[in-house]
Amino acid sequence: MRIRLDSIGCRLNIGEAQDLARQLARRGHRIVGPGEAADLFVFNTCAVTHLAARKSRKLIRHLRRANPDSTVVVTGCYAELSPDEVEALGVDLVVGNRAKDELPLVLEQAGFLHDSDPIPAIDATPFPPADVPATPGALVAPGDAEAEVPATSNHRTRAFVKVQDGCDNRCTFCVVTVARGEARSRPLSAVVAQVRELVDAGYQEAVLSGVHLGAYGHERPSEGGLEGLIRSILAETAVPRLRLSSLEPWDLNAGFFELWEDPRLLPHLHLPLQSGCDATLRRMARRTTQQEFAALVDGARAGIRDLAVTTDVMVGFPGETEEEFAESTQFVEQMEFAKLHVFRYSPREGTVAASMPDHVPVQVAQLRSQQIHVLGAETQRTYQRRFLGREMAVLWETSEVREGSVAWSGLTGNYLRVITHTALNTDLGNKVVPARMTGEIPGGLTAETAYSSG
Repeated sequence: MRIRLDSIGCRLNIGEAQDLARQLARRGHRIVGPGEAADLFVFNTCAVTHLAARKSRKLIRHLRRANPDSTVVVTGCYAELSPDEVEALGVDLVVGNRAKDELPLVLEQAGFLHDSDPIPAIDATPFPPADVPATPGALVAPGDAEAEVPATSNHRTRAFVKVQDGCDNRCTFCVVTVARGEARSRPLSAVVAQVRELVDAGYQEAVLSGVHLGAYGHERPSEGGLEGLIRSILAETAVPRLRLSSLEPWDLNAGFFELWEDPRLLPHLHLPLQSGCDATLRRMARRTTQQEFAALVDGARAGIRDLAVTTDVMVGFPGETEEEFAESTQFVEQMEFAKLHVFRYSPREGTVAASMPDHVPVQVAQLRSQQIHVLGAETQRTYQRRFLGREMAVLWETSEVREGSVAWSGLTGNYLRVITHTALNTDLGNKVVPARMTGEIPGGLTAETAYSSG
């Protein structure tokens, strides 16, 4: 069958969709991209904010209207939280998060999936995304590239490996616990086996992902938790690059940073802050303070060379006064983050914060968001400039023809987005190639390699 997979939202969503693509490909199905006809559409939705839920509805409507004769299946957090709304949009099947990992079996039992002859796992790897997409098409083949251009390298570059799901934290703003359920972990041996399989299939980088990644293995403490998993992957696989997704700061201790003695573990930590004001953090039920967070980051930077620390910042949380916002902004500036992900608070039904008093007016929250975005752009530029003139290893992922050359986009180990240009017949796809950082562009750097043109 020809199957189109679309996903929006977090990296865990992307990892789930990538894994689904591999399962379907092993069964003999073909993962198709934009512009190609499909028998079956599967859309993995998000509902972390009102905007994400609205975008999910919009894309479901588009899929249904544009493909009246195809089967449309919807899963993910929006489908879990609002199944009746999704069903009313005319889809053929709504699948909750609990059944998502067994989706091929669910589709088969519903009569929507008809397998052909299975093919070997390594030969069945579909085209995964180079990064988290903002639009549908997360797992699609590249578009129609010009014949002279090498195949774009969002084939088998980075794989998001789901190691954990659910969350036992009770942050007052978060609906994910409702949508995903309690924390639960995949067996260590299964994760190691998957990473080994990805390496055999040609992937250069694996990204360990979960709703509450730091809680990995809490059911089996003898295995050493997340630290034990990382050590096992590094010891038992030949993965060239291993990256961690978001980690709650209270899950880490100083000894955790000793893991970076292995250079394959990439120097990037995403530590969600949410607010730099202790009073706001208490209302959020975040289990950290300014002092604790700063001490953790100082320890990480002391132990990991060239470390990029990125974070999430929320503005407009109920009760956030001008003084609290100013305190948060000052702390964010002080921490010198490599990148900020800025969110306006969005009330979600079923959360404690939704019923809190003193909700911040939308216009005020919008202004605060703009101010933090400006600050984030400044701190990102400051961090990037430290590496101008440096030679760094880059995993080159995607390509695009630009005026007689090919513009390649890739990532350094410390999560700097890098662009270089080569001749049309040069293929950097899925190669880790040294590059000298030469200039700045919005959101990244330009670089020269031994293959650069002009």
